[in-house]
Amino acid sequence: MNHKSERASAKGIVRRAFPVQLETRAKEGSTGVTTISGYASVVEEPYEMWDFLGSYAEVVRSGAFTKTLNETPHVQLLLNHGGLAMAYTKAGTLRLSEDSTGLHMEADVTATRSDVQDMLLALGDGSVDEMSFAFRVTRQIWSPDYDQRDILEVDLHRGDVSVVNFGANPATSVTPALRAADFDQLADDDARALMERLQRRFEPPVEPAPVSGHPLSLYLAQAQALDL
Repeated sequence: MNHKSERASAKGIVRRAFPVQLETRAKEGSTGVTTISGYASVVEEPYEMWDFLGSYAEVVRSGAFTKTLNETPHVQLLLNHGGLAMAYTKAGTLRLSEDSTGLHMEADVTATRSDVQDMLLALGDGSVDEMSFAFRVTRQIWSPDYDQRDILEVDLHRGDVSVVNFGANPATSVTPALRAADFDQLADDDARALMERLQRRFEPPVEPAPVSGHPLSLYLAQAQALDL
């Protein structure tokens, strides 16, 4: 059986989405450029997360972004964690800072781009109201029962902040799909059972055995037997 202590061994890039209020305004002195601002993450606000062992509480602690921001990380603004970058810290069009609320972002986006236009329209009519950020956890503390994770420090370098439709949203406690990292941590019996289920799901359907000869041969044989 899996033990909750296995949660502490998870590695790699993780993402968290938060309901936010993003502001948009025309950038002074720049034609066709709009500035959007908001929080990609909040601190000191526990939220519920899920993994293959069930639910647990998670909280990003104040100061989690201090070290990585001092190292001038390369971070891009994306839509749903994909597509072409809309703003970039390296280019000066994306600016990140940390305050008592969390990770604040301000981005200058080119409003004449079709993907940017779609995003701005969705923000304007309230169709999109979440942001997410991709990061690596570099320091954390788990409670003795592994039911609460305190994220003390993160690395944003080569990560992103994204305007998203929905994500692994703590506010709505959406259960994420099983990830490859979760599969690697499954016990042998659980992994074997899951593999067998997947094999049954993707097995090709059994085709009926073909009837040899002409389709009417069966009826002819029956007629001969009855001397018809």
